[in-house]
Amino acid sequence: MTFEPQWKQDFDRDGFVVLRQYVDADEAANVDSQIDRFIRDVLPTAPATTAFYEDSDDPSTIMRLQNILEHDEWFHEFYYSESMAGLARHLLGDEIVGKNLQWFNKPAGVGGPTPPHQDGFYFMLEPNEAITLWLALDHIDEENGCVRYVRGTHHDGMRPHQRSDVIGFSQGITDYGDADTAREEPVHAKPGDLFAHHSMTMHRADPNPSRRRRAALGFVYFAASANEDKDRSEAYRQKLYEQWEKEGRL
Repeated sequence: MTFEPQWKQDFDRDGFVVLRQYVDADEAANVDSQIDRFIRDVLPTAPATTAFYEDSDDPSTIMRLQNILEHDEWFHEFYYSESMAGLARHLLGDEIVGKNLQWFNKPAGVGGPTPPHQDGFYFMLEPNEAITLWLALDHIDEENGCVRYVRGTHHDGMRPHQRSDVIGFSQGITDYGDADTAREEPVHAKPGDLFAHHSMTMHRADPNPSRRRRAALGFVYFAASANEDKDRSEAYRQKLYEQWEKEGRL
């Protein structure tokens, strides 16, 4: 594949880059059908921590699937394909370490907000060099909760975070204010559009009160030069899972 130098220049400058129709409509539709297959055939026997729900009593309200590549060969191959893993290498300018493949969903009418955050807060890396590729599977706009980036914030260091009440997004920026909101850039998408953002880039999304779903596939890769505090990271995850299980959110 050919990866344009301009993509990396934009990513390095802005902390994110938007690639329109990175995959064609047919491929995006196939990804969507593979998610349906995963939910139908794989999820029933997957670990409880694979799925998070807006309402744990309503299976139709899945708002996130995680670690998909660990449970399904089709998604494992897609995650490590040159079109995805190769793009991550190009934009980070480094070799990569595969970390997670997630399905992000805001179900129609009940999808909750995504608090402002920096992915790197969860990752516990030094240096904090990682990337998320976000492949849109729906038509996405302000009405159904599009992503809102704050340009250039990957250069500004880590903002303070604290626990949020949003399942699947355990932490949010505590001092996110009007100045940040004024700089937000809502990014609309069609199926097959891909966004890539740096682990330090601030972003958020509104809830989805519309009658339309808002779904995307998220590919997380760490830079090979980044060192993960694995003990601290695992302890953090286990604490969250225990808490969410007690609250009936898994």
